[in-house]
Amino acid sequence: MKASLFYRIAAVLILLFDVGHTLGFRQSDPSWRVDPLLALMRSTHFQVQGFNRSYWDFFVGAGFNVSLFLLFAAVVAWHLGGLPPETLAQMRGIAWALALCFVALTVLSWRFFFILPIVFSIVIAACLIAAALLSPKPRQP
Repeated sequence: MKASLFYRIAAVLILLFDVGHTLGFRQSDPSWRVDPLLALMRSTHFQVQGFNRSYWDFFVGAGFNVSLFLLFAAVVAWHLGGLPPETLAQMRGIAWALALCFVALTVLSWRFFFILPIVFSIVIAACLIAAALLSPKPRQP
């Protein structure tokens, strides 16, 4: 298999992960009985550098930051998959950085989250590692 295929698969999976995260991170199941906690997060306000914010604001802002960076990662993976071999050989640092980022995301997901983000992170990391391994190495002059 070619590196480009693994990058494209990773890009689609990252995009699906992003959509799931964006639609799901603010959801709560009534059986969790967290509504009083969520109400407290929304109602607890404080001043930060001249702005009035709540814990809910930080939670939502951090969640949307993650969504934005997942979207960016999907775009980067898609573009890596479309590069000619000569150019891809020069992008190995970025390719490995992206792969290692998803390895770290897998560890964080394992530690703090649940099965769906763990599985997505593992499969995406595997695709990105495979793509980086299959990417051509730069030519020596």
